[in-house]
Amino acid sequence: MKSITRKEELVMLSILNLRENAYLIAIQDHLSQITGKKISLTSAHLPLSRLEKKGYIESKFGVATAVRGGRRKKIYNLTKLGFEALHEYKKISDELWENYVRFATR
Repeated sequence: MKSITRKEELVMLSILNLRENAYLIAIQDHLSQITGKKISLTSAHLPLSRLEKKGYIESKFGVATAVRGGRRKKIYNLTKLGFEALHEYKKISDELWENYVRFATR
């Protein structure tokens, strides 16, 4: 089983939503917007580091821009292993939610 945490799931889904714009600040902003809560840089960065160590995401540096003082953005993408882990997490969640719906409608 390729386990991930709920926060890792949210970060991975943000990466999928943001596509080529999936860098730290964009991920932080996206999560803050979706959850309605201010997400700190650390709260976004730690799952990114764990996911990269697990091999679920990979990163590459984008082009340096004058707007960023010549610094490059670190862009994240899901790996094949990451897609598999995310799919497995969704499958388990769907099954658990299905059971909830079954019991809640009694």
